[in-house]
Amino acid sequence: QVQLVESGGDLVQPGGSLRLSCAASGGTSRLYRMGWYRQAQLELVAHITIRGNTTYADSVKGRFTITVDNGKNTVYLQMNSLKPEDTGVYYCNAITYTDFNYWGQGAQVTVSS
Repeated sequence: QVQLVESGGDLVQPGGSLRLSCAASGGTSRLYRMGWYRQAQLELVAHITIRGNTTYADSVKGRFTITVDNGKNTVYLQMNSLKPEDTGVYYCNAITYTDFNYWGQGAQVTVSS
């Protein structure tokens, strides 16, 4: 079983920055891709393969950067120039080579003045 533990959610003013982290443990050798999805419809924010190939939602391109530290089994989402519409619960996702999905508990990001 893969466990995902998220951290970094917070309240930030518009234009500010946050970094989300998601640490994976247990069976991580089976993981092919990790990423972040946003509530309420679990829209994709960004994901990255273990080889470093990235995909971003159009709404975050140029503002968010996803990276992975394979040695630490941790994926990071650096969020800059945050907007109120970025507010939501961000869920870490990990997918295996056999297309099995794991989800984190969610991290609340609130962008408000």
